[in-house]
Amino acid sequence: MTAALVLSATDAAAAEVATAIGPIVGGEDGMVVASSNEAARVGAQILAEGGNAVDAAVAIQFALGVAEPGFSGIGGGGFMMIYDADDDAVTVIDSRERAPASAKPKMFLKKDGEPIPFAKRRTLGVAVGVPGALAAAEYARAEFGTRSLADLIAPSIALADHGVIVSRLMAASLVEHQAVLAANPAASALFLPGGKPLTIGQLLVQPELADTLRLLADDGIDAFYHGPIGEAFVAEVQAAGGGMKMSDLDHYEITVDDPVQGQYGDYEIVTAAPPSSGGLTVLQFLDILERLDIGQYPFDSSLRYHLVMKAMHLAFADRNAYLGDPEFVDIPLAGWLAPKYIKKRAALIDLTENTCPVPPGAIAGAPPALAPVELMNGDPQTTHVNVADRWGNLVTFTVTIEQHYGTGRLLPGYGFFLNNELTDFDPLPGRPNSPAPDKRPLSSMAPTLVFQGGEPVYVLGSPGGPRIITAVAQVLLDLLEYGLDIEQAIAKPRIYSALCNEKARWESGLPRTVRDELEALGHRFRDEPLEVGDVSVIAVDGGTYVGVADPRRDGVAVGITRVDGD
Repeated sequence: MTAALVLSATDAAAAEVATAIGPIVGGEDGMVVASSNEAARVGAQILAEGGNAVDAAVAIQFALGVAEPGFSGIGGGGFMMIYDADDDAVTVIDSRERAPASAKPKMFLKKDGEPIPFAKRRTLGVAVGVPGALAAAEYARAEFGTRSLADLIAPSIALADHGVIVSRLMAASLVEHQAVLAANPAASALFLPGGKPLTIGQLLVQPELADTLRLLADDGIDAFYHGPIGEAFVAEVQAAGGGMKMSDLDHYEITVDDPVQGQYGDYEIVTAAPPSSGGLTVLQFLDILERLDIGQYPFDSSLRYHLVMKAMHLAFADRNAYLGDPEFVDIPLAGWLAPKYIKKRAALIDLTENTCPVPPGAIAGAPPALAPVELMNGDPQTTHVNVADRWGNLVTFTVTIEQHYGTGRLLPGYGFFLNNELTDFDPLPGRPNSPAPDKRPLSSMAPTLVFQGGEPVYVLGSPGGPRIITAVAQVLLDLLEYGLDIEQAIAKPRIYSALCNEKARWESGLPRTVRDELEALGHRFRDEPLEVGDVSVIAVDGGTYVGVADPRRDGVAVGITRVDGD
């Protein structure tokens, strides 16, 4: 269902606008797609008041920390991709968390050299990385935005003060992760009042978070990196056994990166570069499938899904063997997508069986491969937002605190969760993604822009840990190869199969007959379906935007159309 209303602009330079809200909407002068209704409306209001896409994106980032505090917030970090229409240029702002100076190569190992079990590891103080979300928000605003930080934080202060409605997604998450929250007095008091999780429709009021946001609005991000918020954050990390110091916050730096780029047919795909593995893995996956001419197989056939799964196995094998923080690891970018290498990888796929194991390839310029002991753990959660404005600027960004509720530690007196991003490191030393001081753990985020003939046509991304890669890649495949419309491409059932010898994750719409045929080829599946990602898309068609929110979560699209003709 699509609802329409009129937002009154408070900026004298802004026009009155009509705003359409729903899972699928259009807009001539702007678009927001977010997993939270409240956060999406915050972004829409910024656009209505004359702000640009970066202004709206920064405001949404703060609002998501209020509306979905267990998935993101000022205690985390991520990747923001900005398309500047005037300069026709794409910039990636990398705010991935960094390990503190105290980080050790063996910090996630027991005395016997075995990895600490993940359920324990995720709660430790050494799992907390130095957050970059605030640094990225301030840099994006100052370099590309038009509004003050205080103006962009103000809507989130109101949300935290007045409360947000507990969504279906939040309520389910609180039940699933009740034990983690119950172990922390501050988190338990807020999210488990009376010992029971908040339920759908209840109001979540966060006065401590509101005060924290006020302090940031008044004093800027120095209140965190050089002030009382950071001091409390560091003290809590140390109380949990970590070695973080204020000097780690003081030394934190974002990076401003060029994206990685690839081609699919006549489309150019622009996406996040390492230390996110998402972009390169998506591009390699698509290159392999294009080499195999996957379009000859019906989009809903078992052979199509078989090729998708095998391309995943090949791409993840390389991802897990070679990728890490490029400040510490030489990544063979030139050889990664080289046509000869892609041809060799694609030739390994057998149409008649699930060949296993799938080793990493010998990429030109790469060191000898060391397959990590662990691919990933837990069921990480994230938030993703796409924004477009009336000037043609585009933003796609993904931000997270890693697992649901991060470490499970809500910072007393300040109301936000400590991340556990350093669990994304390989726990064993001597590998591309092993821990080290100031190093960024490998990410799977894949905020992506698609161009055709030099003009932007799609803006997309997803939350979901390593499932981000397969979700974004499958939607791109259905859009660019099969020509499905946006709603079909997003709604189509997805699969996730990173390792050939593990049971694949599948969604409820995948027909039993297709699974039977895939099992006959040697694939195995989990007993019950589970969602794979939450892909949101903005389609750019000349002067019109179409936004689509994934039905797998509580997302909405908000379209902006100026009604005065200016």
